Amino acid sequence: MNTQDEATLEENLIKQLQSLDYERVYIKDEKELLGNLKKQLEIHNKITLSQAEFQRVLNHLNKGDIFDKAETLRGKYALLKDDNKTTIYIEFLDSINWCQNIFQVTSQVTIQGAYKNRYDVTLLINGLPLVQIELKRRGLELKEAFNQINRYQRHSYSFNSALFSYIQIFVISNGVNTKYYSNNKKQSFKQTFFWADESNNNITELSQFTKQFLEKCHISKMICRYIVLAQVPKILMVLRPYQFWAVEAIINRVKNTNKNGYIWHTTGSGKTLTSFKASQILTNFSEVEKVVFVVDRKDLDSQTTKEFNSFSSGSVDGTDNTKTLVKQFLGVYKNKKGELKDSKLIITTIQKLNNAINNQRYLKDMQNLKDKKIVFIFDECHRSQFGEAHKNIVKFFTNAQLMGFTGTPIFEDNALGNKFGKRTTAELFGDRLHKYIITNAIKDENVLKFSVEYVGRYKKKDSANEIDIEVEGIDTKELFESNDRIEKIVDYILTNHDRKTHSKEFNSIFAVSSVEVLCKYYEAFKKKNQDLKIATIFSYSANEDDKDANGIYALDESDILIDETNINQHSRDKLEEYISDYNKLFDTNYTTKDTKSFYNYYDDISRRTKKKEIDILLVVNMFLTGFDAPSLNTLYVDKNLKYHGLIQAFSRTNRILNEKKSQGNIVCFRNLKNATDEAIALFSNQENVDKVLMESYEYYVQKFNEIFIRLLQIAPSVSSVDSIIDENIQLEFIKTFREMIRVKNILEGFSDFKWFDLSMSEQQFEDYKSKYLDLYDKIKREKEKIAQMIKKYLF
Repeated sequence: MNTQDEATLEENLIKQLQSLDYERVYIKDEKELLGNLKKQLEIHNKITLSQAEFQRVLNHLNKGDIFDKAETLRGKYALLKDDNKTTIYIEFLDSINWCQNIFQVTSQVTIQGAYKNRYDVTLLINGLPLVQIELKRRGLELKEAFNQINRYQRHSYSFNSALFSYIQIFVISNGVNTKYYSNNKKQSFKQTFFWADESNNNITELSQFTKQFLEKCHISKMICRYIVLAQVPKILMVLRPYQFWAVEAIINRVKNTNKNGYIWHTTGSGKTLTSFKASQILTNFSEVEKVVFVVDRKDLDSQTTKEFNSFSSGSVDGTDNTKTLVKQFLGVYKNKKGELKDSKLIITTIQKLNNAINNQRYLKDMQNLKDKKIVFIFDECHRSQFGEAHKNIVKFFTNAQLMGFTGTPIFEDNALGNKFGKRTTAELFGDRLHKYIITNAIKDENVLKFSVEYVGRYKKKDSANEIDIEVEGIDTKELFESNDRIEKIVDYILTNHDRKTHSKEFNSIFAVSSVEVLCKYYEAFKKKNQDLKIATIFSYSANEDDKDANGIYALDESDILIDETNINQHSRDKLEEYISDYNKLFDTNYTTKDTKSFYNYYDDISRRTKKKEIDILLVVNMFLTGFDAPSLNTLYVDKNLKYHGLIQAFSRTNRILNEKKSQGNIVCFRNLKNATDEAIALFSNQENVDKVLMESYEYYVQKFNEIFIRLLQIAPSVSSVDSIIDENIQLEFIKTFREMIRVKNILEGFSDFKWFDLSMSEQQFEDYKSKYLDLYDKIKREKEKIAQMIKKYLF
């Protein structure tokens, strides 16, 4: 049976689009593209344009780069008519009534740029090319279509009228696999996404993708509503399917009911973007008085404000204090320039919000909002919403709707009791509106698996990854806090840190059980360490220890006020000493003697950790939730963790970054095997633990050796690589060695790793690697040369 070729794939796609009510138009070059654009803009705007007027429109459209054009697309152009008296406003895209645009499909448009390029299938909306579909025949790698589009961007999109720079979404397909992504100057294949249904089932086959994603109203809705024009950096961000379904669920909930709800999206899946988009859309609802985004930590208040404003400049001002918050509620807030700010979207902490509705100073003003429809969106709704503040908010705002976001919901199994009893997420927020769990994210390659190693005297001698259950009960305080044990752990970390972090290409957090133990560790590192930059931060209140280690911890004013009655003076003195070390290391001037300075110290540690200027961050509770640093790949643990606290802490390490970061490394100096299995089972809907955890060291040794056997069958010696002439065999060598590199990167993360365990020597590996790099570069250059020749002479 013959493989379906590109031409057949293309024709079938166009016929399907016609059945979805796209008008098929035959446009062969830029001249015809411009003629069609003029006609469609006239129809859409119910106007007639002279050629001179249309040229002024084209001049307007031709300004700027991809990002500028995306803004132009969503705006209107004030056109002065030829009579020099009349001004009309031309709309390029109806972003509110997205189904009311004009939809066309064309194919094989040829544009002359640095080279002549011919594009597969183009979707035109009001005459502008907004969606480009690149097809490859079945059996070819999808990345070839991605690379083809990158060549178009370099060689022709920005030439002449540059209308193809208005593309908002690219679609790539080989018939069986289909992905989409937004248009940006710099592209990464990791930022291409499968579409999925509401239950997270990927829709990969082209005809099904076309039916659901390219349906006129849906693709237009994606462009109009679900692309974010992020301001820092200036890029287009299209939402992934689970983000789309979550926002849609919240919008429908608010529009059609007065009920609450929550979104369960695993840590690291982009909840900030999802919640921003939901908040932004809800602010356009006339019936909604305010949208209040509630965080439970002051650091997250400023962080979220910064992130929201990076998505949309000036969209929100943070609340420095309760007085500012009340002004924002009343609509009388002025920014630092003295300008009255529209405060329909507010970001604040739950503590300030609670103060605004309980403090007598503000009650009279706040009473006016008591019965208004206010939507509260709670970030990380598994944490401090389980207290009195939550109860007060619900009681005060009689017409409020509460929407929660969490990566680790509270169920009956992991609920903690307080004076209000054991409260689950569902009890407080109602129905779960959408779910995207850790196994979904790993499958979609949105987060990494965890590689968990247990180090200590309870480790079986024949395996680094199994626990001797007979000694599982060893957990006495005296044993865990002994100086001898702490020194041995420090020695272990100093010996293995380079291996874990790929020679400090990544960095780590070390979580310990108490401030007292942290001080012992810090001083042991200080005595023994020569090369690693180690920093620490902790609360100097008297209750910083991990009573339950469930991850419910907040950094806020109450932790660090100078006149706090529960200050532990010894802890504060120690922290002051450690901050002094930090000041010397980084030429800073922080202190605990001033609240603002302490917050600035926290922010500086956060910033330097993200920039890899800190090698090991030593903490008790801080930074184990809500802290996102893709450079972190290792968590050392010497404390008890369970359920959501465990998953939150582990998840600091599993952000996607690059090929070398193959997993999040978890090094446990306590027996957390059962706790890990229970937590993963709870938050992956009882799915197999092995979908979340990496395999054992022995597994990857065997896998590496099996790949080596395959490699030898292709190239029995290093020199024999040069004799491979057949391109298919060359590609097979490249794919096989690429797989070997990936497994080797995983192996290097294990403390047990030794080249002696492998069938291949390190020297052999490096020699084959040199051949691999040379051959890969040669094939890449030849393909580009051939592609350029084809485009130059064939068309």
